[in-house]
Amino acid sequence: MSQNTSYTSVKRRDRLIKERSIDAYRSERKLPDPTLCQICGAVFTGGRWQWCEALPIEAKETRCPACQRIHDRVPAGYLTLSGTFFNEHRKEIMRLIHNHVERQRTRHPLQRIIDTHIKESGDMEISFTEFHLPKGVGEAVKNAYQGELQIHFPEASGQVRASWSR
Repeated sequence: MSQNTSYTSVKRRDRLIKERSIDAYRSERKLPDPTLCQICGAVFTGGRWQWCEALPIEAKETRCPACQRIHDRVPAGYLTLSGTFFNEHRKEIMRLIHNHVERQRTRHPLQRIIDTHIKESGDMEISFTEFHLPKGVGEAVKNAYQGELQIHFPEASGQVRASWSR
């Protein structure tokens, strides 16, 4: 038994929507390979920023996105730490945070702390150069000391806000 199947051409109405980038510090053009950050010494090579043992001789110079954010004082995200437990264990929690960020920074040169300051309320606010760091650092603190972690990704501002308290 033979079945005659006919196909009709249907115009598709769905389309791929181009993802909107909210990071103004991401370069829209590809940097020349190699490019050296004149501030921190990170090298853009192989399509990404990385640390190199030997600095390239014939490299173009610019500022990497992390150094540019630090210079402009425009963080990609914040982590706020609060609570009586935090106030009692501030030094050891901050040591954990600095160790976590330093481990990330050895693999990913753009992941750094911009600033740490204490608000009038006594809460500590840490600003970061990368969108992923507030979440990662907040999770590291929560895993080590429990507590409550909240993460907000507001679309309009493009800055991640995380808060941990205990």
